[in-house]
Amino acid sequence: MTASRAVSCRTPLPAASRWVRLAVLAACLSVPTAGWGQAGSDAPDGAREVIVVGGDHYHPPYEFLDEDGEPAGYNVELTQAIAEVMGIEVRIELKPWSEVRRGLEQGEIDILQGMSYSEARTERFDFAPPHAIVHQSIFARRGDPVVEVEELRGREVIVQRGDIMHDYLIEHDIGAVVIPVDTHADALRALAAGQHDYALVANLPALYLSRELGLTNLVPVARPFSLRYGYAVRQGDANLLAKFSEGLAILKNTGRHQAIYDRWLGPLEGREGFPWHKVGQVGAALSALLLLVLGAIMIWNRMLKREVAARTAELRQHQQQLIQADKMASLGILVSGVAHEINNPSSLLLLNLPVLRDAYADAEPILEAHYRAHGDFPFGGLPYSRMREEIPGMIDDMEEGTRRIKRIVGDLKGFARQDGDALSEVFDLNEAVATAVRLVDNSIRQATSRFETHYARDLPPLEGNAQRIEQVVINLVLNACQALQETTQGIRLATRHDRATGRVVLEVRDEGRGIEPDAMSRLTDPFFTTRRECGGTGLGLSVSAGIVLEHQGSLAFDSRPGEGTRVTLALPAAMKAAAAPPGDGRQDSDTRRHEEQDTP
Repeated sequence: MTASRAVSCRTPLPAASRWVRLAVLAACLSVPTAGWGQAGSDAPDGAREVIVVGGDHYHPPYEFLDEDGEPAGYNVELTQAIAEVMGIEVRIELKPWSEVRRGLEQGEIDILQGMSYSEARTERFDFAPPHAIVHQSIFARRGDPVVEVEELRGREVIVQRGDIMHDYLIEHDIGAVVIPVDTHADALRALAAGQHDYALVANLPALYLSRELGLTNLVPVARPFSLRYGYAVRQGDANLLAKFSEGLAILKNTGRHQAIYDRWLGPLEGREGFPWHKVGQVGAALSALLLLVLGAIMIWNRMLKREVAARTAELRQHQQQLIQADKMASLGILVSGVAHEINNPSSLLLLNLPVLRDAYADAEPILEAHYRAHGDFPFGGLPYSRMREEIPGMIDDMEEGTRRIKRIVGDLKGFARQDGDALSEVFDLNEAVATAVRLVDNSIRQATSRFETHYARDLPPLEGNAQRIEQVVINLVLNACQALQETTQGIRLATRHDRATGRVVLEVRDEGRGIEPDAMSRLTDPFFTTRRECGGTGLGLSVSAGIVLEHQGSLAFDSRPGEGTRVTLALPAAMKAAAAPPGDGRQDSDTRRHEEQDTP
């Protein structure tokens, strides 16, 4: 009897509802079905197909049956998250690996949630982009000699039946005596008991099981392979593979994939190299101490506020300002800590991505020679003829994305400090706006085909920090782009000099959805956003308002639902310019229109 377990993402329906939905399903099957992601999204719930997802019943921490017999692990949580964001129904079945692999080949299982990639396997399976990298290690008993794969000839090597290392030893004729077992745990137990010579297994599951089973006499002596690990379907099942690939991409873009990865695999990966878990413990202790200090500060502040309120009612307005200042101080400390934690992995990415680019550049002549000699071949789950054009751009996009993260982290830290940079630079508002428009040109082109800029001539100079004003303009333009519902709706930027107030003004108008009246008073509050479900953080306008206040300026909003929004940024002219005699009040205008260009 094989150990298996299925879990469904749906709640059972009453009997009457099930009969009705079965009738609808029969009617739907009598007509051609729409492609997924189109009309299929409007079908009744009962007509949705249940996708059978297979996995290994004992391959922790990736996938396993927990103490209650329920599927658990990194792969299981990732599959459930993909099912949630894609609106599909899945049933997860965990059985011995050889059984689920055979089930996929025979059509009893639709997709495997974790299979290592190899070129030999692509003859029978299609692979989604990887969601993890699995390191394969050679484990031995303490004191046994260190060996590489080529030195396993004539040795008795334990592998999991049907696993990638089982395939590798057979396909490459290593000459080892292969001892197949059902699970990684069986392999490690046998090796720890003195049976056979080595075990060739995945590194993280082996470390996890060694700890859980108390196998302290086993150590990894070599880690010869690092393999891509992800979803796999029978060859030709492109629609199903596309669903899971799209769902995985959504999870990666929203950060949810990284959270799942860190929760299940992060602690084990930390034990392989630098002791991050110890750093985490020290950080937790410091955080606890910091929270105690913050708690004492908050208690003291509350006592002070009660005393002030008791002495005089005239100071109540100042008391409310003190409360807000206290909240912002506490928030700033917390944000600064979070920004520091984000900055470390971002720096690591910026360090390694150029190395990865150089490595691909070195490998490209070899790949090209193979391509010319043997024709197209799979590379990263896609044809090499396509991937060779995509990879440089992918690396550039990753590097730019990482730099954007660092910029955002810098903004967060600046928001926390509120001390700013020097505000003595003299600059031209038109130049700052033009620079900001160039930086977000791609976002503008994707959002609208009607983007106009009107730059007033002979604007007086401003005194402050040009880079921070550019940041404000970028936030305003991006908000305008995100408010548009169609590309035919327009955005208009215009600068002018208000001689009556001595201020230089920028107006940003969009023809988007507008803002609800009850949200207008909260637009510059930290973390307030109407786009939380789309990834908005609510920091853009809050940071912008702080920058404008530093420059002695103002930021005003005028909007009605369905009629678009107008944002007016007003900044005082530099003192020397303000002292100049006023003209006749007329201004020349440099008008520029940014129309969407055809894509080649």
